[in-house]
Amino acid sequence: MPKIGKRSRDAISKIDRVSRYELNSAIELAKSIKFAKFDESVDVAVSLNVDPKHADQMVRGAVALPHGLGRTVRVAVFAKGEDATAAEAAGADFVGAEDLVEKIKGGWLEFEKCIATPAMMRFVGLVGKILGPRGLMPNPKVGTVTTDVATAVREAKAGRIEFRVEKAGIVHSSIGKASFETEKLSENAMALFDQLQKLRPATVKGTYFKKISVSTTMGPGIKVDEAAIVTTLTKGTAA
Repeated sequence: MPKIGKRSRDAISKIDRVSRYELNSAIELAKSIKFAKFDESVDVAVSLNVDPKHADQMVRGAVALPHGLGRTVRVAVFAKGEDATAAEAAGADFVGAEDLVEKIKGGWLEFEKCIATPAMMRFVGLVGKILGPRGLMPNPKVGTVTTDVATAVREAKAGRIEFRVEKAGIVHSSIGKASFETEKLSENAMALFDQLQKLRPATVKGTYFKKISVSTTMGPGIKVDEAAIVTTLTKGTAA
């Protein structure tokens, strides 16, 4: 069993391991006990009442966080003609077709997001075995295969995140940096929760959000009151 460092022990000691915190309080606590010298990310883990082994319970999607992630995102776009021009105008870092394929085949992967028009997927498919394992393969389910490349590029640059439920039924995602104001992190988190709620499989009965926790990159997890989150989401839907 790995030893826990003193700073980690000190951080854990400040958390009530039994209580479930209100979201803002959990985020504020996570920020206050962070100990790394760099600007850590703030992450959420959401345990859903789904079984990803069943195709109809595979929760996957994307959401544009209102306050972004606080980091630069390099975007590559497979497009030609007017679509290529629109992608460049929207701020894409790299735009191309066959030339991008050759660069990627040669080992170049200096981007974090990849977007393509439907017509370009025949080119993207040539490097699918390279992009896929790295989570870079464009997919229409998360909006990265689209005819509106300009919007997709702007959202990606602004902090659009993609998520996919893991085998254990958990969705992990960053919601920003520890240097962000608590309210902005909370609003980012609620945007993610709202999108997850919208993607709730019809076959799921009863509780959907089983557990939610917040942590910084190096910090311990802090339990969030999932019932309060559901109540807030329900009120928002009713409104």
